[in-house]
Amino acid sequence: MTKKELAKEVIARLKQEYPESDCSLDYDDAWKLLVSVRLAAQCTDARVNVVVKDLYAKFPTMESLAQAPVDEIEELVRPCGLGRSKARDIKACMQMLIQDFGGKVPDNMDDLLKLPGVGRKSANLVMGDVYGQPAIVTDTHCIRLANRIGLVNQIKDPKKVEMELWKIIPPEESNQLCHRLVDHGRKICSARTTPNCEFCVLNDICRKRI
Repeated sequence: MTKKELAKEVIARLKQEYPESDCSLDYDDAWKLLVSVRLAAQCTDARVNVVVKDLYAKFPTMESLAQAPVDEIEELVRPCGLGRSKARDIKACMQMLIQDFGGKVPDNMDDLLKLPGVGRKSANLVMGDVYGQPAIVTDTHCIRLANRIGLVNQIKDPKKVEMELWKIIPPEESNQLCHRLVDHGRKICSARTTPNCEFCVLNDICRKRI
């Protein structure tokens, strides 16, 4: 089985297993997704979803966050870890969105990467979930599962994994596949415990098993 054939089968099986997969970060505006994905670094999405409620209760708009003292943002986001750096990035990001992009979150990789605290993973998430563009979000689940399944061979660098996956994943399937990999990683193919291979829908095609 070639990698393209493997990818096609993985996509089909995970689509059937997780038909409703979606972004697990709560947001109702593109700029809020940028805030949440910055807070999610080394933090669970579930905790981020709780923390942002208090953050937006005090600073409900892009403008209010851009004007907020870093110390006050830091106090609210501290439960997510790395509070100081995340607070600085969030404030600077909101300021740049207002000053350089007219308050609109960019829809392309080049401009998104100009924003403080935004890397390729965050940019891809925005392009895929907000703008419906083809996007591969190489978070820890995606990297771990892509290697275990055999879609990539012993590659840990997020950008390199992304580039390899683009070679074998149809663009129209890319965004949802990444969400399904997250769900599968949380439910079955865990990083912290022995994977539940006996319950895995990819059991007979996964490189780890054959």
